Amino acid sequence: MSAPEPLSIRAAARADVPVLLDLIRGLAEYERLLHLVVADAATLERELFAPDAKAEAVVAFARGEPVGFAVFFHNFSTFLGRRGLYLEDLFVRPAHRGRGYGRALLRHVARIAHARGCGRFEWMALDWNAPAIGFYKSLGAVEMAEWRLFRVTGAALARLAADDAPE
Repeated sequence: MSAPEPLSIRAAARADVPVLLDLIRGLAEYERLLHLVVADAATLERELFAPDAKAEAVVAFARGEPVGFAVFFHNFSTFLGRRGLYLEDLFVRPAHRGRGYGRALLRHVARIAHARGCGRFEWMALDWNAPAIGFYKSLGAVEMAEWRLFRVTGAALARLAADDAPE
């Protein structure tokens, strides 16, 4: 890894919505999930910048150019009895990798978690993304291989939420 270039990381602002959308699409393309992106400017503005927003974003800039971002939100551990911080996405543009930007973004969000007294800081990685998995392990992250992610979306979510859903 080459020496890190000057990097600034700051909380995203409403004016960053187009940048965030571009970075989100870059992440989705890298993860081969571009077909799933339905986020638009209005949605991001509402979900990240409304007074009751539950998610937060930071953007990383090198020489004034946006090179990466992270999106995170609080969760809660009943076992710890404390809130945690969940990293939804971390992305550095491929042309800017290997310069320490991913580490800087992850450290920035970890500092937020620590400053807020969070009991844990966690995230997921796609099982095929060996570079990310290796990177996370090099930072001391422990893979929770015994856990499986479950998700309900769309029509299945509507059915589960329906009053007449089987118990």
